[in-house]
Amino acid sequence: MAVRFLPSGDTALLVEFGAAIDRALNDRVLQLRAAIRDAKPAGVIETVPTFRSLLVHYDPLQTTAADLTRAIEALLDHRQERTRTAKLWRVPVCYDLRHAPDLAEVAERSGLDIDAVVSLHSGTRYHIYMIGFVPGFPYMGDLPERLALPRRTDPRVRVPAGSVAIATTMTAIYPIESPGGWHLIGATPIRLFDTRRDSPALFSPGDAVLFDPITDDAFEEIQAATEAGTYRVPCEETSP
Repeated sequence: MAVRFLPSGDTALLVEFGAAIDRALNDRVLQLRAAIRDAKPAGVIETVPTFRSLLVHYDPLQTTAADLTRAIEALLDHRQERTRTAKLWRVPVCYDLRHAPDLAEVAERSGLDIDAVVSLHSGTRYHIYMIGFVPGFPYMGDLPERLALPRRTDPRVRVPAGSVAIATTMTAIYPIESPGGWHLIGATPIRLFDTRRDSPALFSPGDAVLFDPITDDAFEEIQAATEAGTYRVPCEETSP
């Protein structure tokens, strides 16, 4: 599929790479985002990556959609491999049933026991495709095929902050209490979105996540340290 440039109102341009949730497409989105950040085309205010496209916000007093399209096309035509920085986050998760109201059902529907579900989920390294839905909400793939289930038919009105969930080919963490229709299989005591930080959202598109199973006692300890501002989520630099 050829790259498409689609107007999004009079102050944004959508650069669309394809029509599927695909790691290769997402890598192209993130490469373009890095290229725009380096080249700094006139008038660009912000870029917002999605699974398969990049939304480019611009100042109409400094550029036009046509000029910006030409500038981005030049970046695509002369695309070079750029070294993107990314982080590998190790997120503590408690899979105790009091934090995981849907874990037993997920195990039953997957034809696995609970320990096998936890092992599969925590034994996979996930790629953060995009941030959306609510501030800091990471869409992470790709979920092991055995755990791929459609969303719940009865969404919850309130999902607690920190809930770790799965649906379709994705896993995610709810940063704040919100409605939600994903299957809840655990919880983390860390904060994914905190306005007291210089960058409120903990994760960025292109980062990677590993889940580290913890006990309920460890959950309480980390939660207390998080509230006190003394806990730091383990992370390291990694290649995307």
